[in-house]
Amino acid sequence: MMKPEISPNILFDYDRKDLDDETLKMLYRGMLKPRMIEEKMLILLRQGKVSKWFSGIGQEAISVGVAAVLDKDEYILPMHRNLAIFTMREIPLYRLFSQWQGKANGFTKGRDRSFHFGTQEFNIVGMISHLGPQFGIADGIALANKLKNNNKVCAVFTGEGGTSEGDIHEALNVASVWQLPVLFCVENNGYGLSTPSNEQYNCENIADRGKGYGMESHIIEGNNILEVYTTLNNIVESMRENPRPVLLEFKTFRMRGHEEASGTKYVPTYLIDEWGLRDPLINFEQYLLVEGIISEEEIETYRAEFKQEIDENLDLAFAEPTIESPISNELNDVYKEFNHQEFKENSETENIRFIDAISQGLKQAMERHDNLVIMGQDVAEYGGVFKITEGFVEAFGKERVRNTPICESAIVSAAMGLSINGFKAVVEMQFADFVSSGFNPIVNLLAKSHYRWSENADVVVRMPCGAGVGAGPFHSQTNEAWFTHTPGLKVVYPAFPYDAKGLLASSIEDPNPVMFFEHKALYRSIRQDVPTDYYTIPLGKAAVLKEGTDVTIITYGAGVHWALETLEQQDNISADLIDLRTLVPLDIQAIYQSVKKTGKVIILQEDSMFGGIASDISAMIMENCFEDLDAPVKRVASLETPIPFAASLESNYLPKEKFKKELLNLLSY
Repeated sequence: MMKPEISPNILFDYDRKDLDDETLKMLYRGMLKPRMIEEKMLILLRQGKVSKWFSGIGQEAISVGVAAVLDKDEYILPMHRNLAIFTMREIPLYRLFSQWQGKANGFTKGRDRSFHFGTQEFNIVGMISHLGPQFGIADGIALANKLKNNNKVCAVFTGEGGTSEGDIHEALNVASVWQLPVLFCVENNGYGLSTPSNEQYNCENIADRGKGYGMESHIIEGNNILEVYTTLNNIVESMRENPRPVLLEFKTFRMRGHEEASGTKYVPTYLIDEWGLRDPLINFEQYLLVEGIISEEEIETYRAEFKQEIDENLDLAFAEPTIESPISNELNDVYKEFNHQEFKENSETENIRFIDAISQGLKQAMERHDNLVIMGQDVAEYGGVFKITEGFVEAFGKERVRNTPICESAIVSAAMGLSINGFKAVVEMQFADFVSSGFNPIVNLLAKSHYRWSENADVVVRMPCGAGVGAGPFHSQTNEAWFTHTPGLKVVYPAFPYDAKGLLASSIEDPNPVMFFEHKALYRSIRQDVPTDYYTIPLGKAAVLKEGTDVTIITYGAGVHWALETLEQQDNISADLIDLRTLVPLDIQAIYQSVKKTGKVIILQEDSMFGGIASDISAMIMENCFEDLDAPVKRVASLETPIPFAASLESNYLPKEKFKKELLNLLSY
C-alpha cells in the first residue's frame, strides 16, 4: 500500500521509522492530555480559581518526548512550561490541581505555587525561580548515578533566556569535565519573557555552544513529536552505554505569554500565525488521521476520557478545604527532623592542632559514610590550600574526593543533586569569602527545599574564614551573619580542636545543610588533646568554659581565645564565658541561665557590628531578661570597614583590644 501524500495541513514530514501504532497513539495521548488541562486552566484563571499560569501550549512535544524515552526511575528536572512531564509520569491530577490552588494535597503544603515543587515518588525535581541552579542539580544527580554505576540518565530543562545565567555555564562545564550523563534540554521559544533571543545571546544556535564545552549537541525540531522521540531515544540509549552530557536545543515557540498576565503584544502577529500552523498536537493528529492510524471516533473517545478525568479531579481539588497550618508546623518543617546519635569519645587521645582535628574528623566521616563525596577546588592530589584533605585521594579515590572547576555556584547545586540521589556532600569553599559566588543556591536552594517540598539537603559547606593572618579584604571575612539570617541553614563555628572534630562529624551526620566555619588563624595556633576515634557533639549546645558571677561573656571562634587571654590578664574578674560553638541552632537556654545569674552581658564577635549575630543575641536578652540586667547589654565587634591587609591596620580593625576596655567599663557600670 502506497503512503498517502502529506496533507496540506501537515507541516512536518513525519518519519515513524519502526515505531508501532500503539507508540504513536501513546505520543498523541501524551500531548492531548496536558493540552486539555491547559485549556481548562485558562478558563479557571479567567474565573479567578487559579492565581497564575505559565502556558506550555505549543511546546508539548518536547516534554512528551523526553518523558517517554526515560525510565520512570530516572530523574527529570522540568520548568514552568513542562506540564506533560508531570502527566506522563502519571501524577494524580487532583494532586496537581491542589498544588496549583495551594492546598494540602499538593506537593508544597501551600508554601509554593505552580511547578515550583518536586516529588521523589515520581522522580521529578522542581525548579526555583532563579532557574540556573537547576542545571547544577542535574549534575549532582548524574554524578550520583555515575558513582552508583547504574547506567541511568537524567534530563533537565531551561529556556533560551535561562542559558544566559552564569549557573548554566558553570553546570555545563562541570558536566563536560566530569562526563556526566545529563540531557541538557533548552526549549528555544524565541523569547525570555518579552526579550527576544537576539537580545539574549549573540550566536545563531544555542547548540553551537556545545563545541566550546567539548560537549555533543543537537538541534531538534521541537514541534515534531516523532523527531523528538526518535532522536532522543537513540541519544539516551547511547548515553547509557557511554555516559556523557548532551546539549539539546529544541526549536519551538511559546503560543501564549510568559505567564497569562504578560500577554503577547510584544510578539509580531505574523510569528504567532506562522507557529500556530506548526502546532505539534494538531499536526500530529492530522498525520495520524491521514495515515489511518487513528480515527475521529478514537480521538473523541480520548477527549471524553480526559475531560472526565480532569473534571472529576478538579471536583476533588475544589472540595478540599483551604489549607491551614499551625505555626508549630511551619517552624518544624524548616529542617528535616534529626535525632542526634551520640558516638562517645574513646579514652585514647593525641595532642593535635585545630587543622588536624578537621582533617581527622573529615577522614573518619569518609570512612563511616561510603556515600560521602568531598568537592572543592584543589582538594584532591594537592590536598586543598590548607592541606586538610592531603592523602584523601589515596585513601578514598578521585571519585569521592573531587577537584572542581572554579565555579562555586554549580558545585553547591551539584551537592544538592547528590543529596537528592542518596549521597552526602561536603563542599569546601577555598576561602569563606568565595561563598558569595555560590550564594544563590545556598540561600535559595539548600535552605528552602525542605520547607518547600520536604526534600532535605544533606550538604556541609566548609568555610575557612577569619582575619588575623594578613590576608586582606578577599580572604579574611567571617561572614556567618549572611547565613544565620537564612531559615533552613545550620551554622557551626567551633573554637577548639576537640569541638571542631566532634561538631564536624555531627554536621555530616545531620541531613540538613550546615555552614561549617573554620577560623584560619586557629588552624595551626591552637592545640588540644583530642580523642583518636570517631565521636559526635550535638549541635545547639554551647560550652561554658569558665563560671563566675560578675559578668557573662558570650562569643565564638577566635573571640573565645581573645576572651580567655583577657581573663587570664584580669584574674580578678569572675565571669561566665560561653563559647556558643553553634550559632544556628543557638543555645538560648545557656545564655539566659547565665544572664539571670550575673546581670551583666558582653557579646564579642569578630564580624563588624551592624547586622551581626551579637545584635540579635543582645535583643533577645533585652526582651527576655530585662529585669535581670544590672547594665545595658554591651556588644563588641570589628570596625565597619572591609578587612585591611597591613598588620597594623588589621590589628586596629579587630576588636581584641577594644574588648578589654569595654569589659572593664561594663564591670564598673
